[in-house]
Amino acid sequence: MIEVRFPLLNESEPDAEGVLATWFVGDGEEVGEGQLLCEVQVEKTSEDVHAEGAGTIRLAVSEGEVVRQGEVIARIE
Repeated sequence: MIEVRFPLLNESEPDAEGVLATWFVGDGEEVGEGQLLCEVQVEKTSEDVHAEGAGTIRLAVSEGEVVRQGEVIARIE
């Protein structure tokens, strides 16, 4: 199982919170390694999150939800 974590976008404040802006995959969908999964934002910085492996994705966070950097946002089984 692979944990997909909210990336560290604000290194000066590692406990900063951000928003999961958009999921590009649905819960239970098969994903491939390197596939674009979602876009996240901290303040005015955004970043795409890609799959680190292949499998079935289980989303742990909804779009628009506030998440602390480093928290698990999905799992790939």
